[in-house]
Amino acid sequence: MKIVSLSKIAILTDSACDIPPELEKKYGIDIMSFTITLDGTSYTERKDFTFDQYYDILRNAKGTPSTAHITHLQFCQQYCKYVDEGYTDVIHVSINSTGSATYDAARMAMNFLAEERPGNTLRIHLIDSHTYSMLYGWYVCEAARKIRNGAEVAPIVDWLRDVFSRGEIILAAYSLKVMKKSGRISAAAAFAGELLGLRPVISLIDGVTKVQSKVRGDAGVLPALVSYAAAHKAEPFEYMIGTTDDAKAEELTRLCKKEFGVAPICVFKLGAAVASNTGPDAIAIAYLGNPRNQ
Repeated sequence: MKIVSLSKIAILTDSACDIPPELEKKYGIDIMSFTITLDGTSYTERKDFTFDQYYDILRNAKGTPSTAHITHLQFCQQYCKYVDEGYTDVIHVSINSTGSATYDAARMAMNFLAEERPGNTLRIHLIDSHTYSMLYGWYVCEAARKIRNGAEVAPIVDWLRDVFSRGEIILAAYSLKVMKKSGRISAAAAFAGELLGLRPVISLIDGVTKVQSKVRGDAGVLPALVSYAAAHKAEPFEYMIGTTDDAKAEELTRLCKKEFGVAPICVFKLGAAVASNTGPDAIAIAYLGNPRNQ
């Protein structure tokens, strides 16, 4: 006898995931957008501009972008929608909790849901990605694909937590203007870097950024990224390339394929929430390293 699952499962995340619109639509993923304010204008990510349009906005901006986290009321409204539509489970993957209040807002919304929908039986599986961009967006898509193919919720949640315990990013910014304004690099260090033509190579692990090296001139940036990833990767190795520049992404892809022997599982554009901190001229390798204790 064939057992038919009565589960109705939603996949929810936020716009810092940088999932391309075509994959969002293909897998039926719900993405809640951040609000970004720059030079007195508020924008809704994924609605008011394309990725490339936002890079131009950043390049021409006078001030510093600020990103407002998604509130508990917004999340509660979304959870109520799932209850009203008969969902049994929601797998909710959040942007890194140490870099945004969004994860805490989702936890608060879970408590508010009991007041808004007394007696509801919705199971909310809230997962901290501990990272940014497609390093969690890609695996959200994979989770949605697995669920569509009949996978159960519990193993998918365990798998996601394992993946996020291994995620690492190594990135570089060709311009330090935005990173200086956002506080990612001190003004003094940014000034010295610009004066000397230095490009910081920065790791992002568990939400913590650290300057791993400084490369003189643009030519050394991509080899430095590849070298760092090669020293920290795990086997079997899978990686992605995030970029604001298609030409640089093609060049980095060639270097990675030569070094690692495999192509990236995807090449993606850095979204507005991420570019607001890295700047509009950045490139990164996102990959899985060895497991860490969370």
